Amino acid sequence: MTPVLLITIAIGLCAAMTFAWAVQRRTGNSGWVDTIWSASVGLAALAALAFATTGEAGRQWTAAVLVLLWAARLATHIGGRSAGAGEDPRYEALIKEWGDKASSRLFWFLQVQAAAAFILVLSALAAATGEAAFPSIADGLAVVVALVALAGEAISDKQLAQFRKENAGRKAICDVGLWRWSRHPNYFFEWLFWCAWPVMALGSHAAIGLPLLLALLAPMQMYWLLVHVSGIPPLEAHMLASRGERFRIYQSKVNAFFPGPRRHATSEEIAQ
Repeated sequence: MTPVLLITIAIGLCAAMTFAWAVQRRTGNSGWVDTIWSASVGLAALAALAFATTGEAGRQWTAAVLVLLWAARLATHIGGRSAGAGEDPRYEALIKEWGDKASSRLFWFLQVQAAAAFILVLSALAAATGEAAFPSIADGLAVVVALVALAGEAISDKQLAQFRKENAGRKAICDVGLWRWSRHPNYFFEWLFWCAWPVMALGSHAAIGLPLLLALLAPMQMYWLLVHVSGIPPLEAHMLASRGERFRIYQSKVNAFFPGPRRHATSEEIAQ
């Protein structure tokens, strides 16, 4: 991992999110922000792995293919959902809160997203550039984790899209398929995908050290963002405002993130 390569990737990600900012300002549709972000992570990871000077080529290209699959699926899904749609309620709430400073605040907010993207690329790069022989058991397990996560997120998104289509115009709550076991199964599988990198790092490096710590940054960051910052909190606030008591009952029965058995809601939980 040469400094020049990392600096170039960082600049490229900042430029991509500047472009995303310009697109949002022109269209008023923040869905394109997440579309561009997903694509930029995939392209940055491909560039990082293609120009890496250390590591087994087989492992590097395996990692590149996995990230490109993730980026292509997510960017295509969000882009398709955003076409012709209105503003994302999460961004809409932020822009309303920022008021007259919305344009500048959004610009810097998206530069923070560029920094988050850089951490994801760095984690994948750290995991895939070890000198240990390829493939290892850990490499195989990492691929399994990544593919299960990709499939799970795709299924979650498809189930939600189908539910919305069947309940168009109604303020219904998706409680079918994977959504019966987690309120945000798509977020869970998104996080699970990035758990593949510390697994791969265990097999690619001879000793536990800095590369493993860097690889761990991706799932740690994604968990924090999805569960505590830009994922679940604003989305559930929107759902409570638009669905009210029905969503509160759903919250009392179903885990927010990790899939698990449904609970019986008590009167005290429903009243909270």
